[in-house]
Amino acid sequence: MRKRARVIYNPTSGREALKKDLIDILAVFEQAGYETSAFATTAAPNSARDEATRAAKAGFELVVAAGGDGTINQVVNGIAGLPHRPKMAIIPAGTTNDYARALHIPREDPLAAAKVVLKDQTIKMDIGQAGDTYFINIAGGGLLTELTYDVPSNLKSIFGYLAYLMKGAELLPRIKPIDMDLTYDGGHFRGKASMFLLALTNSIGGFEQIVPDAALDDGKFTMIIVKTASMPEILRLMGLVLNGGKHINDPHIIYEKTSKVVARPVEDRMMINLDGEYGGDAPMKFRNLRQHIEMYANLDDIPDAAVTSESPELLAAEQNFVKQVESLPEDADEPSED
Repeated sequence: MRKRARVIYNPTSGREALKKDLIDILAVFEQAGYETSAFATTAAPNSARDEATRAAKAGFELVVAAGGDGTINQVVNGIAGLPHRPKMAIIPAGTTNDYARALHIPREDPLAAAKVVLKDQTIKMDIGQAGDTYFINIAGGGLLTELTYDVPSNLKSIFGYLAYLMKGAELLPRIKPIDMDLTYDGGHFRGKASMFLLALTNSIGGFEQIVPDAALDDGKFTMIIVKTASMPEILRLMGLVLNGGKHINDPHIIYEKTSKVVARPVEDRMMINLDGEYGGDAPMKFRNLRQHIEMYANLDDIPDAAVTSESPELLAAEQNFVKQVESLPEDADEPSED
């Protein structure tokens, strides 16, 4: 029996560029050995998420998210909670396409993006969980993370990433720090900060140097806490980001790797941003689900440092070996004196 793939596409993404290539895209997945069909998302809430859940439960071996980062997020949310999850592929057609950038999938040519599946290269990607919701790229809180809520969708479509830059410049004078309480692996921060971020990839809002040492499958978030709300300082930090990711050693930044975080507000309300959308208010618990979803990717172009070679099974075996060694008698390796 042939494997089956379901292409879930947003017909309005990327100025409707997907529509004209859809037949050729389906043919690419057929060439890769999948009996392929398509589903156009609708205006109904969670349309892509619900179809992804249906396809996974119906036994489809591959679910393809074709659209912007929002469509990819919905598809991931549709399958992440299931015990048996299909593989995923993505065809970017949105504004910033951070996830495609991290996986080195062509972002300007949907057909070229589909052809990545023909290389038969996959990576088991970490995803994040916040309460009952999953995220693929970033979570965060603080006023600096709220600018994405205010960018009108038509402005995103017309101007793309420039829309975020314009809105960010408008918002900067209104930035103020809020009291945060953040508990993470081996540490605790309580104090004023303008933002905290939990990143899963190296691409955030089009910037690839915010997390210069990101790994895609190591089970760790990169946590960034920005402890200043001074506009000159924030602009200086942005300059360090653009200058090779030198912000990570700045005293106004806390930069840590962690598998889980608990975020609590102290006095002010703290809205949580999940992949660019409002995801509820703190308090909220975040955890990294290591190597949770297998994604087609262009592994040839992904830096070696961004992909670990160890699976959870191998890590468990290594940890078991270490425990066994530690339990040996201290003189177990000494020669006898016979």
